[in-house]
Amino acid sequence: MPRSSVTRRTAIASAVAATLAAGAIPVTTADAAVPAGPKGWVQSTLVRMTLEEKVGQLFVQQVYGQDATTPDSRNLPLYGVSTPAEVVQKYHLGGVIYFAWTDSVKNPQQIAGLSNGLQQAALTQQSKVRIPLQVATDQEQGVVTRIGPPATQFPGSMALGASRSADDARTAAAITGEELRAMGVNTNFAPDADVNVNPLNPVIGTRSFSSKPELAAQMVAAQVAGYQEDGKVAASAKHFPGHGDTATDSHVAFPIITHSREQWEQLDAPPFKAAIAQGIDMIMTAHLAFPALDDSGNPATLSKPIMTDLLRGELGYKGVIVTDALEMQGVRDLYGDEEVAVRALEAGVDQLLMTPAMDKAYAAVIDAVKTGRISQADLDAKVRRVLELKVKRGIVADPMVDPAALGSVVGTTEHLATADAITNRTSTLVKNDAKVLPLATNGKKVLVTGYGVTTTQILADGLAKAGSTTTVNQTGTSPTDAQIASAVASAQGKDAVVVTTMKAWDTNVTDKRGGQQKLVKALQDTGIPVIVVATRDPYDIAYLPGTTTYLSTYSYSPVAIEAAARVISGAVAPTGKLPVDIPAKGAPSTVLFPFGHGLTY
Repeated sequence: MPRSSVTRRTAIASAVAATLAAGAIPVTTADAAVPAGPKGWVQSTLVRMTLEEKVGQLFVQQVYGQDATTPDSRNLPLYGVSTPAEVVQKYHLGGVIYFAWTDSVKNPQQIAGLSNGLQQAALTQQSKVRIPLQVATDQEQGVVTRIGPPATQFPGSMALGASRSADDARTAAAITGEELRAMGVNTNFAPDADVNVNPLNPVIGTRSFSSKPELAAQMVAAQVAGYQEDGKVAASAKHFPGHGDTATDSHVAFPIITHSREQWEQLDAPPFKAAIAQGIDMIMTAHLAFPALDDSGNPATLSKPIMTDLLRGELGYKGVIVTDALEMQGVRDLYGDEEVAVRALEAGVDQLLMTPAMDKAYAAVIDAVKTGRISQADLDAKVRRVLELKVKRGIVADPMVDPAALGSVVGTTEHLATADAITNRTSTLVKNDAKVLPLATNGKKVLVTGYGVTTTQILADGLAKAGSTTTVNQTGTSPTDAQIASAVASAQGKDAVVVTTMKAWDTNVTDKRGGQQKLVKALQDTGIPVIVVATRDPYDIAYLPGTTTYLSTYSYSPVAIEAAARVISGAVAPTGKLPVDIPAKGAPSTVLFPFGHGLTY
């Protein structure tokens, strides 16, 4: 577990108190009268809020810019104001969300500065109340990682599922949460609670812990504890009622889940039930139709039978329900953006994430309350849940962070060593028929080719450390015939070839030419020993006939690739076990390698 943050939080609380005393964040008479207890603060705050302030707490939006007060023209078409601070104050936002493409996550110092600046904007606007922001991101780790190094990296959910260690899953979440909180990010939209029963799933895949609901549930519960109890950030299980059995990406289309109610109970529900039992702060919705749960044709995000009757009623969930991003096509096909916002709240959702039409959606929700379409009692209940989360997770008591403390928390030697140790336990040796592994690397000439400029170089560097002379010939996700010929030429005279794949099965999106499959075959035809390293989905092997040596990392994160180099060279023995079945190409009922399979040496 990461070291205690009590000392850091105490120091920051003292600094904030000094700031308040200095008058940088004014304390009003109403503030001074707020009861000390959490319930008292929530109730006192709620009764003093205007309608506009209450509605604002229901929105979590992206803001563009590296700091709170520098104008960024990208904010203007969305919000009509140019600085992130102005966006927060215009709408009395409940939260913001960080991405690389919004320039929110350049480095820890910048992130902490932006977080503090946005919190200052929230706390200093003209109002009878002082409500800090939820500052959120999607730091699932693995393929969905918003904040890169020097923050500690982990290989992601499916890799942790391969380790079979709930303790490792909790530790990864604890370290991730502690580092996020040090940067002012107090809400993490993780873990993914989907059960990836469809190997052709284009949007979940390795974001899921497993195709087995029992393992996924165990890992989800562990990570909820790691994020919330150890890391002190709010966690969000996603995507309810389950996104694991779809071949459609809800970012660009409208998926339909054909599970029966009984199948939902057996396959999809267990991880969400485990998250609720663990006290999850938030659950995120899925933009998909689930006819067995609601035959109206509406996406789950807009479904009262799913959000209210099932999630609130049957499962007894009391926390905050947040939508997936409302800019995604899966929720925009049926209604206009302002109507989507109102319908989501009517369905039972509490917070609206990333509406693409903020002015219209904000006005529509206010109007819905004024006209009685959304009752005042329902609005207050939603706002109360949001405020209670902010109190429970310490956001109200300690909204600011200390940039000077970042070096003692983010990417520390201890955290990095723990990440390496955990990742060493995730690599899965699926096939080693020719006994090529472990490779006697010392003095051997090795070609590293395939997917990823960074991936191939990191792998080559790791093998070089083990004594190999390495050559790199990166070919990308969709290699051309010329690139394949170049790789084959580079293989001549080598003792071994390591070729990395990345969703080589996906010839609809990732590799439309089928070039990765052709590359592997062409290299195998040279007669030189070929080691295939699947750097994302473990399912690639079903599309690579003739493969005799196959290692799955579940992630192209550098920490996973460095671990793969240690496994290949024999410095670390592989101990990961498949957390999914790998079916044959075009024959889902034929299992090539079953759940639990994994070789070692």
